[in-house]
Amino acid sequence: QVQLLESGGGSVQAGGSLRLSCTISGNTRYVGWFRQAPGKEREGVAAIVSEAGATYYGAPVKGRFYISRDMGTNAVSLQMHSLKPEDTATYYCAATGGWIAQPLNAASYQYWGQGTQVTVSS
Repeated sequence: QVQLLESGGGSVQAGGSLRLSCTISGNTRYVGWFRQAPGKEREGVAAIVSEAGATYYGAPVKGRFYISRDMGTNAVSLQMHSLKPEDTATYYCAATGGWIAQPLNAASYQYWGQGTQVTVSS
């Protein structure tokens, strides 16, 4: 029922910016961005709740990344600034229609996009 489509990945120099977008069809309550680098576990980057617009951020990106949701299109964007080489990873958009206790836990989500690569060079 819910489908997600990611866009905006690419390669940038350290200190640069990128904006990822997740186009969503179907009803969702939480939408999150997650990332996974080779040999490392998937980690929560940011999440947003539809009803109140509450946002959550993982410690490594807090103050640099910003998540927002377009009320008309339901698309969710992740604005990434001051990018660092350690931000290099495959970024995934995820969503769920239910209530969850841990918005930055990948196991909380039902629907996933295919992922988009972000590479930051030093």
